[in-house]
Amino acid sequence: MSRVLLVEDDASLGRTLADRLEREGLTVGWARTVADSQKLIAAGGWDLAILDVKLPDGSGFGIARQIKRLTTTPVMFMTALNSAENRLEGYEIGGDEYLPKPFHLKEFMIRVRHVLATQHQRRQVTVGDRTIDLDALVVTLADGRVLPLQTRDGKVLALLIQAAPRVIERAEILDRAWGEDKFPTSRSVDNAIVRLRQALGDEEGVLIRSVRGLGYQWFGEAQS
Repeated sequence: MSRVLLVEDDASLGRTLADRLEREGLTVGWARTVADSQKLIAAGGWDLAILDVKLPDGSGFGIARQIKRLTTTPVMFMTALNSAENRLEGYEIGGDEYLPKPFHLKEFMIRVRHVLATQHQRRQVTVGDRTIDLDALVVTLADGRVLPLQTRDGKVLALLIQAAPRVIERAEILDRAWGEDKFPTSRSVDNAIVRLRQALGDEEGVLIRSVRGLGYQWFGEAQS
């Protein structure tokens, strides 16, 4: 059962959305402020975060940045702030959907199901004779052998796969996979890529491509 984090300060709308999500068979954690959302975020295990942008004690954009630093959880924004600048900010943070208010509940659920379906598909990826399980953090070979991935390496790989075909710069990988409480360098990213290529049998860099002066790009979908 998928778990959805809902952050919405309007009591009536929040209850309506939570009830609808639960009727669809989803587990919902509902917070009405940035402060209330922190314990839920810390609990982890969310399959989707649905965030109102304008909150009484902050912004859904700030919550999204925190989520993206710590996890690969997809994010869906909903807000009356629908200028091109606001939408661009949401997508630059890594938002998967941006739903303007007011909206119809049917459209809301269509977008929720789309994000969850895409997320589920991308949690297990087959490339050549190997299957990557991003939840279990393992790579399974054709002969049944299982190669474990380091937690950080798995997070880097998930970022690359979920962003494809976009190139992810080293600085973004550092920010989202290591976070602000660590002191890694670009070399930390490069070392993670080396380990991932070894696990994937990709020493030539076909699946994870190096983009000179920028970062890395997942190109495994073409090999699936």
